[in-house]
Amino acid sequence: MRERIPFRVNPMLATLVPKPFHRPGWVYEEKYDGFRILAYKEGDAVSLLSRNGIDRAASFRGVAEAIRKLDFRTLLLDGEVVAFDRRDVSRFQLLQDHKSEPMYAVFDCLYKDGRDLRARSLTDRRAELESAIGKQKLIFISRRLAADGLAAYRIAKRKGYEGLVAKDASSLYIEGRSSKWLKVKVHQEEEFIIAGFTAPGGSRKYFGALLLGAYKDGKLRYVGKVGTGFDNKKLQSLYRKFQPLIRKTPVLVDPLREKDVTYLAPRLVAQISFQEWTADKKLRQPVFLGLRDDKDPKDVVLNAG
Repeated sequence: MRERIPFRVNPMLATLVPKPFHRPGWVYEEKYDGFRILAYKEGDAVSLLSRNGIDRAASFRGVAEAIRKLDFRTLLLDGEVVAFDRRDVSRFQLLQDHKSEPMYAVFDCLYKDGRDLRARSLTDRRAELESAIGKQKLIFISRRLAADGLAAYRIAKRKGYEGLVAKDASSLYIEGRSSKWLKVKVHQEEEFIIAGFTAPGGSRKYFGALLLGAYKDGKLRYVGKVGTGFDNKKLQSLYRKFQPLIRKTPVLVDPLREKDVTYLAPRLVAQISFQEWTADKKLRQPVFLGLRDDKDPKDVVLNAG
């Protein structure tokens, strides 16, 4: 048997829908708040590839080693590297702060000991996944919440999960955005581009708030600013990253009319939690969670409302 998987894939992505639903023949899984990772096990070699092709094996050594110890010589798994809080809820910020041990929540198996499973149903792939993983300390199979989609949403809301992912159990694995996988959010959390920053005030150092934007019709539009979620270490680290990106003119088509604003080239993507969108499509009560170097800024599209 060849210890090489003969292809590389782009992940299958869920489409956001505005409200929970139930459909016969669908399954409902917890939506995790972490790094999407495709794990390739080829003999003793393990690669953990992010959505933009960065190998995270060195960053998540424990996960990589756990996959390496699995019995099968070739495996391609799809899942999310996550870190959990005390309430067993995944939090992206915990991964950023290295305050909890990373684990791998696996929800699909695309290749196994020389067999390409992408044209098999999700039900079949789940069975292959269960036999591949077994019981591991740092790897587990994604949790299904309830057979009924509306009940699953209530569970996700009660437990404080980010949301749920609904999947057609008969679906094949198709790369890119799909209507066979749908996601429903419980908490508002999205990626935005850092388009600039304001001057610090009072005792704060480095900067005051970040200007955030997202693309709509190919143009970068302002969605608000975030000034919470930082400690002094994060302020300093971000400020250093900003220096080579400083520019004299804004990239936003509707820039903030405020003094002491420094504009940046649209290269950095931030993960932001917020309460809701306002009527004029701005973020209400945003909080900075961390940077996302696994997301292309061009993919940050406005989904307000």
